[in-house]
Amino acid sequence: MKKRLLAILMTTALAASLIGCSANSSSSASTDGDTIKIGVFEPKTGENGGGGAQEELAIEYANSVRPTVTVDGKEYKVELDWQDNQSDKTVAVTAAQKLISDGAVGVVGGYGSGVCIAAGSYFADSNIPTIGTSCTNANVTLGNDYYFRTCYLDPFQGEIMANWAYDNGYTEVATIDNVGNEYTSGLVKTFTDSFTALGGKIIDAETFQTNESDFKAILTNIKNSGAKAVFAPTDYLYAPLLLNQAADLGLSVQWIAGDTWYSNVLIQDAGDNANGVVADTFYAEGGNSEFDTGFKEWLQADSSRMTTNLDSDAIVGNHAVAYDAYMVLMDAIESANSLDGAAIREALSSMNASDGFACGPYSFDQNGDAVKDTSYICGIDNGEWKFQSEEKVSK
Repeated sequence: MKKRLLAILMTTALAASLIGCSANSSSSASTDGDTIKIGVFEPKTGENGGGGAQEELAIEYANSVRPTVTVDGKEYKVELDWQDNQSDKTVAVTAAQKLISDGAVGVVGGYGSGVCIAAGSYFADSNIPTIGTSCTNANVTLGNDYYFRTCYLDPFQGEIMANWAYDNGYTEVATIDNVGNEYTSGLVKTFTDSFTALGGKIIDAETFQTNESDFKAILTNIKNSGAKAVFAPTDYLYAPLLLNQAADLGLSVQWIAGDTWYSNVLIQDAGDNANGVVADTFYAEGGNSEFDTGFKEWLQADSSRMTTNLDSDAIVGNHAVAYDAYMVLMDAIESANSLDGAAIREALSSMNASDGFACGPYSFDQNGDAVKDTSYICGIDNGEWKFQSEEKVSK
């Protein structure tokens, strides 16, 4: 009888401990003594691997600037948990689940709206606050109380680029849309709506499928349309293909793009064919001398960092918003004075901070989107990105 009672008690205790573990796994971050984990949800590979590499550099730099966080009087070392979402929605879910199982206190990332949308509900269900970097599609944060972001949104930059096109005398424009890509389709729609409201006309609306590489047919259609400018806010992968094939066909137009084209890789991959491209960006070098100087010195201190940054210390918008995303999360943790996800989320929702950012200050609206009113227009001139103008849209 005693053996039977002991077995029952042991079974009951084991069941209770398992239930407790299950309940805590989705709502409580793990700590290892004096260390907490912050997840990095970026594409190291795939079509957005180049942009992901830029953002990972900036997150690593931010961690070097602020390697610890203090909660309830205790200082914790911040360990970065790097997970590659491979620019793929299915892999993105696996990467998110790994960060959840690792006990990440919060997550920073990432580059590419589609993967962030795919992973977002998993972070929310686990009460893990996540700070997006350059995921600009509105649906990333919409309906997700745990996803915030430091970049502006596609409707904002779509309007900015429509204004730029119209103000620069391009009244008849062609567009190129990647069907099924949330980022591209969202920008094309916003640009079209804003541009036509100004009195402009879309005289050719071309589309293509993901992973296509031959654009000669749609480029020929654009050439025959007589369009003098093309709005093509595609993922970076397609940018040099479009520019080089357009040059082969003798298509000479003003190329207008979104933030993903703003990369030094484009100058390498498209050469002279990239000259004249105009794109918007979250941040222009020179906007914050402290950030610029510190990041450049950090890049130059390690040849592998310079290699990752294409043998350059040039700063792009993705660097700035990724750096800020890490700093925003650190601020929220210390403001909450807690490692609990719900408490950190509440601190984010009421944040109004101005110090320690590359392109702050930061406060967030009811959807978790950073309150932004400024974009920077840059163009490629003689193989270099050069600042053209600062543009604002009233919110």
